[in-house]
Amino acid sequence: MDSITSVLVPIHREGYKFVGAFLVATFLLVLMEAPYFLIVAALILTAWCAYFFRDPERVTPVKEGLIISPADGVVQSVGSAVPPAELEMGDAPRTRVSIFMNVFDVHVNRIPTDGKIIRQAYTPGKYLNAALDKASEENERHALLMETESGKEIAFVQIAGLVARRILCWAVDGSDVKAGERFGLIRFGSRVDVYLPEGVHSQVCVGQRAVAGETVIGNEKIREKDREGEIR
Repeated sequence: MDSITSVLVPIHREGYKFVGAFLVATFLLVLMEAPYFLIVAALILTAWCAYFFRDPERVTPVKEGLIISPADGVVQSVGSAVPPAELEMGDAPRTRVSIFMNVFDVHVNRIPTDGKIIRQAYTPGKYLNAALDKASEENERHALLMETESGKEIAFVQIAGLVARRILCWAVDGSDVKAGERFGLIRFGSRVDVYLPEGVHSQVCVGQRAVAGETVIGNEKIREKDREGEIR
């Protein structure tokens, strides 16, 4: 039952036009009596498109100081990095957690913590493989700066990938937001970087799978080094 409900979930409204276009194409192929393999291929593409734009509900932990993953995917890297210059956060390195989303992951992005949206900045760029470290600086991106409820700064960045060609963000500057709320979507494979508040370390390990709106990646109340893990 769990495997069924993980597939049969609502589709985000941004996917309606794509799913509709594939359905129309499939219907036209049937009317034209196209070869069977083309009709099957169109049906598979329609199903995949619906699967890509799925938008499941998530159970977000609610506790002061928690920082939740904004994206589904594998933790690609954890380390120190300077936040994007366009956010004007200074040159001091912060702990950065990079989460890579492949084309089979849910691509709806969620707010990582309670607080207020302070600033946003869109930067055009390349479409390198989002798994590459240099994608953080060279790829098209949309960066957001937040102030947490404790008054600290946290940044998160939507980064376009090799096949991603559209970053969507509907967050509003000055708005109060809650952890787990939907704020954007990236179409077709991408990455999200999170620059944790100063002094906060990662609670996830490289290679670990994160779930948007559920996985705790940081905690303002805990002072410890970045966590390490191993495959077992």
